[in-house]
This record gives sequence, C-alpha cells and structure tokens, in this order.
Amino acid sequence: MNDIEPDKKPDKIAAEDRGESTGLMEPLLIGEGSHHRTALTDLAVELASRAAGFRHSLPDGVLRALAELVRAMNCYYSNLIEGHDTHPVDIERALKKDYSADPKQRDLQKEAEAHIAVQKWIDEGGLSSRTVTMDGLCEMHQRFCELLPESLLWVEHPDTGERLEVLPGELRKHDVSVGRHVPVSPGALPRFLERFESAYSGLGKTDSILAAATAHHRFVWIHPFLDGNGRVARLMSYAMLLETLDTGGTWSIARGLARNVDEYKQHLAACDQPRRNDLDGRGTLSEQALFEFTRFFLQCCIDQVDFMEKLMEPDRLRDRIMIWTEEEIRADELPPKSNTVLEAVLYRGELPRGDVADLLGTSDRQARRVTSALIDQEVLISESTRTPLRLTFPARLASRWMPGLFPDKAT
Repeated sequence: MNDIEPDKKPDKIAAEDRGESTGLMEPLLIGEGSHHRTALTDLAVELASRAAGFRHSLPDGVLRALAELVRAMNCYYSNLIEGHDTHPVDIERALKKDYSADPKQRDLQKEAEAHIAVQKWIDEGGLSSRTVTMDGLCEMHQRFCELLPESLLWVEHPDTGERLEVLPGELRKHDVSVGRHVPVSPGALPRFLERFESAYSGLGKTDSILAAATAHHRFVWIHPFLDGNGRVARLMSYAMLLETLDTGGTWSIARGLARNVDEYKQHLAACDQPRRNDLDGRGTLSEQALFEFTRFFLQCCIDQVDFMEKLMEPDRLRDRIMIWTEEEIRADELPPKSNTVLEAVLYRGELPRGDVADLLGTSDRQARRVTSALIDQEVLISESTRTPLRLTFPARLASRWMPGLFPDKAT
C-alpha cells in the first residue's frame, strides 16, 4: 500500500478466464482414506473436547466480557501478521472515537475498527451457514473494506508500479503473484469459489474442524481479492471454528499464528507446491504439505485454548483482579468495598444493581458511589441503570489481569 494520490478513474478491465481446471487446487480435504487422517482426527477430537470444557467453565458474564476483549486481541494479531502494529489499547481508544493525531496511526486505528466490526457481526451470527460461500466471503471482504480509510484501499503492483483500487466485496480483475505462487486468472475465480463452497459445505464435525485449516490455505491459494485475503482467511477460519465448536469467541487462532508467524508463512508456501511423488496423495498439490499445515494449525488452536484456560482459571484471575482493586483503593482511585462488588460479579457473572447495597451493608447512596466508580474505571459495564452489572476487561489492564494476552504497550 502507498500514499500516492489515488486515481479516481473506474476500473473497466474485463476479467480474463484462462480456463484453468479446479482440479489444480486438489486435494481440498484430508480424506478418510489418507494415512494422515488418524493423526488429524485425534487432534480434532482433542481440540473439540478442550474447547467445550473451557467454554462451559466460564460464567456467562465473564464469557461475554472475554469475547469482547478477544475481538481486539484477534484484530491486533491478525493485523500484526500483515505488518500493521496497532496495540489493543489504541484499538480500544479507536472504538471510543479517540484517534491518534498521526494520520498513519489514525488510519491503522480505523482499520482495526473495521476488523472488530466484522468479527462482532460474525459473533452475532451474521455469517451463519454462509462462511464458505462466495456470497459470505465477499460480504466479509465488503464489510471490512467499506469501513477502511481511502489510503488503505489502494495497492501498488510490485512489478509495474500501477496503482490498483481495492473494491469492497468485489473479486479481483487483475492477475497477481504471491511469493512464487501465481493464483488463477481473475475470470476463473467464480468457478474456483463454487468448487471451494461445494467442498467445504455440509461437512461433519471432524471434517469441519479439519477444514478450518485446509480451507484457510486453499482460500489464500485462490486469492480472490486484490488485497485483504489473509484477514478474510483468518476471519473465515475463526467463523468456522466458532460455528463448529461453539467457542463463544473466547480464544483466537490469530494469536497462535502470529506467535509462530514464520512457520505459518512457511507452511502456506509449502502447501502451494505440487504433489511430490506417488505416495503424496492423488491431487495436484501436495497432500503431505496440507497435512503438515493442518497439524500445525490444530496444534496452534489447542495451544491457544490451553493458554486461555490457564489465564482464566477462576482463583488466579480473582487474585489478580483483587490485588489490582486493593491497590486502587489504597491509592484512593476506588472507594472502599469496591473489591467486594467485583468479587461478586466474578463469582456470579453479573450483579443486579439493587443487590449492591445489601451486599455491601451500606446505604443506596454509597452503593451508587461504588458502582459509579467501577463503571468510570471501565471494569464494570451496564447497558442501562436498570440492567445488571457485568465485568469488562479493558485493554489497558490486560497486562495486570491477564498477563501475556498481548504485549505491554510501549510508552
């Protein structure tokens, strides 16, 4: 991407179709007959079990708060893979329309806003049953790109220097190259996406889990959009796991991929390679490479569930939050007994406002003072004065409450 003044002329180039066979991207799945299948099935079963256990260990109020923070975390790590470093604290500021004075940083904050808006739409069921369809994929891209600032909607051709406009939700009309891989001609994209949809729709649970990885590579191999394919691929995989495993949005594959970004990119490049020999499946592309990427992907998922499970272990989370609250009380940043309210919300998931006075053994006025202070500190939230109090996890406190979730913000 660049800062050149964009060319306002519309793109009228007809998309050329060179007639490539969709068999070029086979195999699309690691099938039942593959000798790799047993190892991957074991990983899929482990992931499903671990994800369900973690999801159901969280009170509803805590789960909701965590899912909201994970959106910022997912956005941060997905953008980091693309070389865009927008810290979750700055992402949180952007969501409050508190933008940086620096134009480039402000544009990156708006990019993060766009990513979070799309993930929220996914979390609320916007992609239900359409995740691998051409319609769903194009809508994901459209929703993301239509919220981007103008400067991030133009790319420069690496060979010719030509400025090309990224059109939200529209398939590319140009040939592109990604490393050594040259994706299919633009006119062939609808055929390849139709085959993509037919291969990945209506799968059983195990195949759906494995497809979160295999479809991830095959999507970026097709490279349907001029830009934004990596982000759409990660959102697609997130949505597939959300629907298949009922994750509640409480963990992020993007964090695992970003923490192993060199290996991630090496696996993607390896999956572009042709079948190595007669023992390497029966497709055009290497089944061995696809197996190795799928294993890597599922292991990253399991690692992230394990990390989040340890981070959210009730007693340890409670201790970290209580230590912070007691420090704030001693510093007169919070009124006395604030820790009692926070502890009750942690235990119950949410707390009716009318219960606070009895819980604290104080007057209604003092209860409102404590409640208001905790809301002002952005550690409790309530949609209205009549709705229960529930926990929220502000990004600025993540290093204290949930260490390791993402790096501390440099000052």
